[in-house]
Amino acid sequence: MSDRDTKPGQALDRLYASERETEEFRFDASVARVFPDMIRRSVPGYTTIIPMIEVITEQYARPGSHCYDLGCSLGASTLAMRHGIGDRDCTLTGVDNSAAMIERCEHYIALDDHPLPVALRCEDILDTPVNNASVTTLNFTLQFVAPEKRAELLTRIADATLPGGVLILSEKIRFESDTEQAIQTQLHHEFKRANGYSDLEISQKRSALEQVLIPETLTAHRQRLTQAGFDQVLVWYQCFNFVSMLAIKTP
Repeated sequence: MSDRDTKPGQALDRLYASERETEEFRFDASVARVFPDMIRRSVPGYTTIIPMIEVITEQYARPGSHCYDLGCSLGASTLAMRHGIGDRDCTLTGVDNSAAMIERCEHYIALDDHPLPVALRCEDILDTPVNNASVTTLNFTLQFVAPEKRAELLTRIADATLPGGVLILSEKIRFESDTEQAIQTQLHHEFKRANGYSDLEISQKRSALEQVLIPETLTAHRQRLTQAGFDQVLVWYQCFNFVSMLAIKTP
């Protein structure tokens, strides 16, 4: 996580440190409170992906266009996009359906010293209008959208993306090979253990996420992005079972 994401008062993630009744994972106030620590210790490569979103945005943001962070959570990728846009005449919108996330995101946006205004919207990204877009980010967001609704969302984004514009899509993936799936999952768990999570925490969080985070194969992502209307799809980052892709509309 970049320095601008580390703020005083952020709490250590101990949500699953004690035995608890299994329930679906929700982005509620308790998760929002520990989210920076949770995602840093749970998602390998996150601290690389965020600053690279700034680099990609700097490359592709076009004056007079709109930029979107769909599923912005506490605004780490929103802030990266903000700095990547620089002094170009763009609008930047962050959207999340968790009121607790948006409330904390507002504070982080206010603490940042960049002058570009950021519009934050608390709503379902499936209801968010997207238009005249040069850069859109779905940073570990699509995996929480119901699989049957993903194609329609990506098609709307592709239709709204200007020629030469991009979608940054970061996802946890599953593998077509059972052997590779087992190895990559084990490595991910070792990553969590190396970051201080216990076996109980790993097990309980995995159970909580199983019904709400539905990963897909890289092949499925590529095919759907192409069918949605993007001309090129490339993987620019991968660490274990976490990837970030760049979907490009040809100029």
